[in-house]
Amino acid sequence: MDWPRDCAAVIPCFNEAAQIHGVVASVQKYVPTVIVVDDGSSDRTAKKARFAGAEILRLRKNSGKGSASRRGWQQVQKLGFKWVLMLDGDGQHAAADIPKFFACASDTGARLVVGNRMNQVEGMPLLRRWVNRWMSRRISRLTGRELPDSQCGFRLAQVETLMQLTLQANRFEIESEMLLAFLAAGKKVEFVPVQTIYQSGESKINPVTDTWRWLRWCLAQR
Repeated sequence: MDWPRDCAAVIPCFNEAAQIHGVVASVQKYVPTVIVVDDGSSDRTAKKARFAGAEILRLRKNSGKGSASRRGWQQVQKLGFKWVLMLDGDGQHAAADIPKFFACASDTGARLVVGNRMNQVEGMPLLRRWVNRWMSRRISRLTGRELPDSQCGFRLAQVETLMQLTLQANRFEIESEMLLAFLAAGKKVEFVPVQTIYQSGESKINPVTDTWRWLRWCLAQR
């Protein structure tokens, strides 16, 4: 697999002007084509991402990570790429880990490779650490398989398989929904250890409303 030629990166963003230039520049060392989906930002996210060399897709209003991600995947498919690398625009994912995803997909035949942050959680806020582990346990019980980090947005997926799945979540539940869909379709899923860099500033995840929304989604899957 010629990964720089066959893979594009999709980064959904909402008000990430402070970090997005550096994120795009670091990813382009491994994946030249980077698509930033500006999810209704009110800051200079789109301008800074474009200046860094990314292709920009702008959503007129904030629709959520799931909606923004799907828009990016559609563009990747339209451009003819075979794989899509997904990561967040806030700088918490280290581009130096990208080769691990490529190696895992090549070596195992996985159609979805997910980052696992839970082996090194020292820098992760305590509440986020607890919520991630709680959610991952629930998803693991639903699937009958141990899923160590069901919420990590750092992922690599085969485009053909991804676009055949019915994914409807509009917000942060998209990560869990994707895992369930790949496994339900009988597609191989693997995890690779990744580092996580937590920046100062307010998280886009609301620990109350987003967790409650996720729980309602999870109960509906039963």
